[in-house]
Amino acid sequence: MTLSGAEVLARRGITAEPVPVASGLRFPDGAHYRIEIPSVEGPEVLRAVIDQAKVEGVTVNRVSQGSGAMLLSAAELAEMARLGADHGIEVSLFVGPREEWDVGRLAQSGEGPSRAGLIRGARQLRYAIDDVLRGVEHGIRGFLVADTGLLEVLAELQRGGEIPASVVWKVSAMLAPANPLTVSQLDRLGASTINVPSDATLGQLAEMRAATKLPIDLYVEAPSGMGGVVRGHETADLVAVTAPMYVKLGLRNSRPLYPSGLHLVAEASLIAREKVHRAAVALEWVRRSGLHLTQSPPGAPGLGVPEPS
Repeated sequence: MTLSGAEVLARRGITAEPVPVASGLRFPDGAHYRIEIPSVEGPEVLRAVIDQAKVEGVTVNRVSQGSGAMLLSAAELAEMARLGADHGIEVSLFVGPREEWDVGRLAQSGEGPSRAGLIRGARQLRYAIDDVLRGVEHGIRGFLVADTGLLEVLAELQRGGEIPASVVWKVSAMLAPANPLTVSQLDRLGASTINVPSDATLGQLAEMRAATKLPIDLYVEAPSGMGGVVRGHETADLVAVTAPMYVKLGLRNSRPLYPSGLHLVAEASLIAREKVHRAAVALEWVRRSGLHLTQSPPGAPGLGVPEPS
């Protein structure tokens, strides 16, 4: 039997901080966690993720994209939809028009990054809705949303049958709530999954888990621009408390990619491959933990797997 660090410390009368009670909630298929690879900025990067996942023996359940669906052509949207459908992977695209790409300069100021994902004005709101409708037309069934007003109107369209019921609304890390009241509010507004801050403690995660039954998304490694937290080795403890949880692998010390395109595709593909490798290492830590945690298979219920037309 493998000796653990906890056992070694116990010999000296040292115990770690108390771990909150494990979550009793699960994904619809009974799994505790799913793997998400972010910043998958187009079909070529998605193919790199699929190839690396095969090499590493990793099941990738969801990929997300940050530049915005508006920057992908109809052909690229259709290709991402086909690749996602063929491999049972949710493809989640950021809603494109938002304050960080707008002519206004506040989002570019020293105090502005927290506004970057918000929608600026009615004109941009109209384009954001059109961005989602265009993606849906090409088979995409997952979108990242960072504006509460936009989330509310999209969920309303979905309830009215004007957007397919299979579409998943992922609250972006750019809106990440850090308390249970805000988590509850986003749940009521129509979120499907909620990305919370990467530096949340186990206790804070337990508080937010108690406020919603929705899956919680958490960077176990965050990009440098989002704090650069590296905690893949903690994955088992994080999942146990937070399940159902999307284990999200960013990459510290890599270049920013947004908005991406052909000029960055080689770097974006290598960065995505390393994220898959980090996922493989995190899963080794899960297995070493001794906790009996299960992952969803490809195409599991509740995933926004594309539906190509």
